[in-house]
Amino acid sequence: KSENNVYKIGFVFFQVQRLGNKMAGGINRKDASATLNGSNVQNNTKAKNNTDQQRKERERKERESLVLWKRPITTVEYFFREVSVLLSTYGKKILANRTIVLIVVISVLSLYTLVNSKGPHQNLVQGVYKKLLWCLYWIGLGILSSVGLGTGLHTFLLYLGPHIAQVTLAAYECESLKFPEPPYPDDIICPSIREPGSITILSIMSKVRLEAMCWGAGTALGELPPYFMARAARLSGIDPDDDDDLMELEELEKKKNNKDELTLIERGKLFIEEIVEKVGFFGILACASIPNPLFDLAGITCGHFLVPFWTFFGATLIGKAIIKMHIQKLFVIIAFNESLIETAIEWLKIVPFIGMKLQVPFKAFLDGQKLKLHKGSGRRTPEASGNILGSIFEKFVIAMILYFVISIVNSFAQSYHKRIHKKKNTKLNKD
Repeated sequence: KSENNVYKIGFVFFQVQRLGNKMAGGINRKDASATLNGSNVQNNTKAKNNTDQQRKERERKERESLVLWKRPITTVEYFFREVSVLLSTYGKKILANRTIVLIVVISVLSLYTLVNSKGPHQNLVQGVYKKLLWCLYWIGLGILSSVGLGTGLHTFLLYLGPHIAQVTLAAYECESLKFPEPPYPDDIICPSIREPGSITILSIMSKVRLEAMCWGAGTALGELPPYFMARAARLSGIDPDDDDDLMELEELEKKKNNKDELTLIERGKLFIEEIVEKVGFFGILACASIPNPLFDLAGITCGHFLVPFWTFFGATLIGKAIIKMHIQKLFVIIAFNESLIETAIEWLKIVPFIGMKLQVPFKAFLDGQKLKLHKGSGRRTPEASGNILGSIFEKFVIAMILYFVISIVNSFAQSYHKRIHKKKNTKLNKD
């Protein structure tokens, strides 16, 4: 019996060992299969990511080639298609809010009737109407300066700066700031009473404060699209590669650890980003209070990090419409002080070869401005003709406006290219 029991125990032990070996082999085969499948999935994911990255790079290069001087026909076609899409989209949104449309139409008709109806209110209404149009004009120019449709139209250099310079020259020539209204500000006529003691830098700044602050407020409004774009992308989880500005921000984030490889412009952008991110309201205020061509990145950064709207817009409005505008006004007023201009013209003669030649057009420009201001209430003085500086400035203005229009066409064409490829890629992902 004892021998039988030993045999039985040995047989049971042998069967248990065989069962254990089978189970271990099965588990090992499952682990190997799982490892193989995981490796295949990982390889497929990497291949897919590489393919997507190459596709996006090809689309980006193709989009960058959509400019009028490389592909004019396709660029113009895409421009009109994008305009058609935008008009259709926003038209449907407007029609969907019929109550608001009705209120706006009634308000416009009421204002039109009020402005054009005769009565004792006419003088007050006309004054308010003219002042409102004047403010809207400068706000619109400010928006065009910073809205970012490809590039901004530098309306300070083209419009506001010359306006402040004209008022400054007129103030010193007329020895008064009480220009008759009308025709001021469309035209400047020297008043009959002179008050030389009232002409100071502060008095001239006060004379042009309204248009300067309206222009500054317009530039603040023009900074809102990048902020809203980045904020919407962060909240909705849009891929940064789908937007060039967001992709630039992501690339800067990756380059933070390798600052030796950064260019000077990239260092400036990172500096602005760090100020806005760490300091908050006062960082945005500091960036908005100085002439800053990289401020678009501040708006994108604030939107990306979900900075509250009033923190961003309040700091931008104060910085651009109050602090920055007073600095720019002060610079222009000092630069166009008549005595300083005459001194500068005299110093031009020390410039080798071209100094004496430059004195002639600058003197002609200054004399021409004085002739314009030597006017009585209705008498006009013949203006200086053939001023080369005036001709150059007119051509410069035309060139800047043409460049702005071309940049808008290129920007809209590239936007339509991005739109159609986004739809195509969405369809492929669904399939």
